[in-house]
Amino acid sequence: MKNGIITRFLALILALSSIFLASCNGEKKCGGNHKDKNDDGFCDNCNRLVLVYFDLYALNDLHGKFSDTDSQPGVDELTTYFEQARAKNPNTVLLASGDMWQGSPESNLTSGNMMTEWMNRVGFVSMTLGNHEFDWGEEAIIENEELAEFPFLAINIYDRDTNKQVEYCESSVVVELNGVTVGIIGAIGDCYSSISPDKVEDVYFKTGDELTELVKAESERLREEEGVEFIVYSLHDGGTNGSVNYGTSYYDITLSRGYVDLVFEGHTHRSYAKPDDEGIWHLQGGGDNDGITYASARYNTANGNKAVTEAKFIKTNEYYQLPDSPIVNELLNKYKDEIAAGDEVLGTTPTWRSSDYLRDVIAQLYYEKGVELWGDEYDIVLGGGYMSARSPYDLEAGEIRYGDLYSIFPFDNNLVLCSIKGSDLERRFFNTNNSNYYVYYDSYGASIKNNIDANKTYYIIVDSYSSSYAPNRLTEIERYDEPVYARDLLADYIKEGGLSH
Repeated sequence: MKNGIITRFLALILALSSIFLASCNGEKKCGGNHKDKNDDGFCDNCNRLVLVYFDLYALNDLHGKFSDTDSQPGVDELTTYFEQARAKNPNTVLLASGDMWQGSPESNLTSGNMMTEWMNRVGFVSMTLGNHEFDWGEEAIIENEELAEFPFLAINIYDRDTNKQVEYCESSVVVELNGVTVGIIGAIGDCYSSISPDKVEDVYFKTGDELTELVKAESERLREEEGVEFIVYSLHDGGTNGSVNYGTSYYDITLSRGYVDLVFEGHTHRSYAKPDDEGIWHLQGGGDNDGITYASARYNTANGNKAVTEAKFIKTNEYYQLPDSPIVNELLNKYKDEIAAGDEVLGTTPTWRSSDYLRDVIAQLYYEKGVELWGDEYDIVLGGGYMSARSPYDLEAGEIRYGDLYSIFPFDNNLVLCSIKGSDLERRFFNTNNSNYYVYYDSYGASIKNNIDANKTYYIIVDSYSSSYAPNRLTEIERYDEPVYARDLLADYIKEGGLSH
């Protein structure tokens, strides 16, 4: 019995040795210049495997959702998921397609630093800038770019003074994966309407045909100068209707004809993994930590053939039961002093409060604060304007923390006293068909509403997003420069018992 085992073991060694010798002889025969004419994945001469498999995971529109809450998963289990993915396949790439910071106390109270450091620790290779990366101005982007161990990508953000690409962005990054070079090109879409105009006064975005030409030129450069074999396009823009025809204003279908091999998207908070009319896959992973997108690809180093073998949206429930990664607690501990304000309990509400209800309250608080500041000098008609709420949107019954308000109303928009022509007041504020406009007025405002003089000048209170939005046709009279924003007015209102009944 023992001799039989030894005999079989020696036979196995001899077999393996013969295969190794044949492989070596074949390697000498082809000189490392592998051929795979029948595309079976093995060299025709030496029979070596010539396929390289790699996995790509993308996050978009995370909006700073770092910690678990009752209504929102954090990144603790996701971190473990990424760690396990890389352990399973070292040829794993993590990238982000924009809007990673704005939207939580953990991120906002650290100006995005906590999220950037998390991406460092997890091993992201790039982050495309989104519109909400500009919410705190270019200074915060530059500060985070200096902290990041990966490049910020945006091929189409240009300085207005120099007409050159801004220095805090790269056009692309190249990643080496076991002999295969993957290039990632990043771009922001035409997202001006989603950025407070005063935050992008010094930059402009090249979009449309200009963006297409930039991406094509960078694709050709990567292939010709850096030998890139697989190109990923990380675009902070995306589809809205689930159509597989991507010949739309945000994506030029000609890019799918040899310029890009895979597209990760963002901005529109949709969840999809679909090929376009040229067979190129487009993926977007929802928003506010709904999930991630994943694509598996292969490249044949002998003949240059490549393919995306799998593409899908992975919802959070596929990994939320994994163990928490210690990385998350380490970062929470590191930044505990900066984010402590998020845990302050402001008061309670006996019932669920919708975001519509809360925005109505904020419009009233805008009006009341505006009257307090400027009411002695100006007859103020109303307060309010465009107000965007973020996930989780509503307040559940029970205790209310400052962090809850931060998540719903994360934007740092100052109060502004503005003048407006009567015709615009009626069209944009009293009789608007935009469901995100909320206004409050008292008896004086009510009397004006029914007797507006189209050519007369009136005075209203809005925040700096509404005041700088050109279609509102507002003239800024005075800005309240104290850091008191919508969430802060609402926080004081709650502390005074405003939601307690």
